[in-house]
Amino acid sequence: MARGRKGRDISGWVLVDKPAGPTSTAVVSTVRWAFEARKAGHAGTLDPAATGLLAVALGEATKTIPWVMDATKAYRFTVRFGAETDTDDAEGRVTQTSAARPDRAAIEAALARFRGEILQVPPRYSAVKVAGERAYDLAREGEEVALAPRALFVERLVLTARPDPDHAEFEMVCGKGGYVRAIARDLGRALGCLGHVETLRRLRAGPFDVDRAVALDTIERHARTPALDAFLLPLEAGLAGLPELPATAEGAARLRHGNPGAVSAATAGYGDTAWASFQGRAVAVGRYLAGELHPDRVFNA
Repeated sequence: MARGRKGRDISGWVLVDKPAGPTSTAVVSTVRWAFEARKAGHAGTLDPAATGLLAVALGEATKTIPWVMDATKAYRFTVRFGAETDTDDAEGRVTQTSAARPDRAAIEAALARFRGEILQVPPRYSAVKVAGERAYDLAREGEEVALAPRALFVERLVLTARPDPDHAEFEMVCGKGGYVRAIARDLGRALGCLGHVETLRRLRAGPFDVDRAVALDTIERHARTPALDAFLLPLEAGLAGLPELPATAEGAARLRHGNPGAVSAATAGYGDTAWASFQGRAVAVGRYLAGELHPDRVFNA
């Protein structure tokens, strides 16, 4: 592919199996450097201690990030009972302890209140903005900030193992904006024993699965070589959760200029978000209205 002073003209998705340690931003920077990409972003932050799927978009694929961000995500995590921390995970300072330990029946009963539509207060150390400042920046400065509860849909939350009285393992599928750390904190409080996340792994994000992800050290090992492109998924992979509407030649031309364009074989309902394709390539994403797609995002050919 073409190279310029600012990098390669390359677009697509790279699924990374993030190791514990680096920040999500650091992983994106590594991927961007390895592919020599002009632009890169990711579809949902993972905490430094967390592992698993980090979906990295390059070039034009960054325009599809919002639809992956809005999709459901799946996690596997371990809760450590008996202690609450200021970060709600094992990286933080212990703020309270408890000698109580719940039995399996109590845990199963408590999980019911964390399924479906719930309200969740984000952790103090989170990227939520308060008066224009990140909550984690205010927390590091010692400020006490009252974060407002946020709506969250939890599609699935199940206890999968109880290896010992101090630990329980769970799997969760939830919508956009969910904090596993807050689930662990609130579950510990509901059980009267306190708790925090000890390990966390993301299994899925929208159409992407961790089973298809590549290790970060593999990307580093093949950096700036032709072999690296084998790990690149097409831009269209990020739109797999939306209806695809083939555009006519004239419709594709209009869409590329930001105008409504004719699409055929509609599988979307009136007003639905969908994407238009022409000759197998994504042209635009937008709303389907009476035989036309009204674009919100247009992709460069």
